[in-house]
Amino acid sequence: MAYSEQMWQDAKKKCRLNNEDIALAKRLGLNPRSLVKNIPSKSEPWKVPVSVWLHEIEAKRQKKAAQKQRRRAKTKQAEAAPDTKETP
Repeated sequence: MAYSEQMWQDAKKKCRLNNEDIALAKRLGLNPRSLVKNIPSKSEPWKVPVSVWLHEIEAKRQKKAAQKQRRRAKTKQAEAAPDTKETP
């Protein structure tokens, strides 16, 4: 579902985001309503601002992608290396 540019502009204003943060949210597959819903209120001191939240999500995804690449490289390396153990 495509969201209108007006919805993105409203989310940008309400969440106090810049253009880079909006582009990051779009890249992450978030929608403007989810950004607005995650604005911390005064009764939710544990919530971080939306821009920090977006960057934390991106960091987690990058970490997972790096781990996945390392695992793939390790399995390819194990498959490429011949077994040196011989049975008598």
